[in-house]
Amino acid sequence: MPRSEIPFHPDATQDYEEAYVWYFAHGIGLAAEFEREIDRGLRLIADNPLRWPKFDAGRRRLVLRKFPYSIVYEIIKEKIVVLAIAHGRRRPYYWRERTWER
Repeated sequence: MPRSEIPFHPDATQDYEEAYVWYFAHGIGLAAEFEREIDRGLRLIADNPLRWPKFDAGRRRLVLRKFPYSIVYEIIKEKIVVLAIAHGRRRPYYWRERTWER
C-alpha cells in the first residue's frame, strides 16, 4: 500500500499540522526534517503494518527516531488508518477515544 493512501483521522491531521507549525516556527529546516521523519514512518508502516506490536486496544505505534512523536495507527479490515501523531511527553493517551468511522 502506498503511504499516500494511508488515511488520517481528522484529529491526527490536526496533530500533524500543529506539530509542523511549531517546528516551522523554530526553523524551516527543522520542519522539513519532521516532515521527512513522518513520511519515513508512514512508509515503514505501509511496507509492514504488523511490524509494531499492539499496545492499546489493538492499536499499534511507531515511535519516531528524531522527534518525541509516535504514529498511532490501527488496521481495520486490512486498511491502515492513522489515529494520532502523538507527542510522547504531553497528554498521554489523549487520542484513545478516537475511532475510525468511514
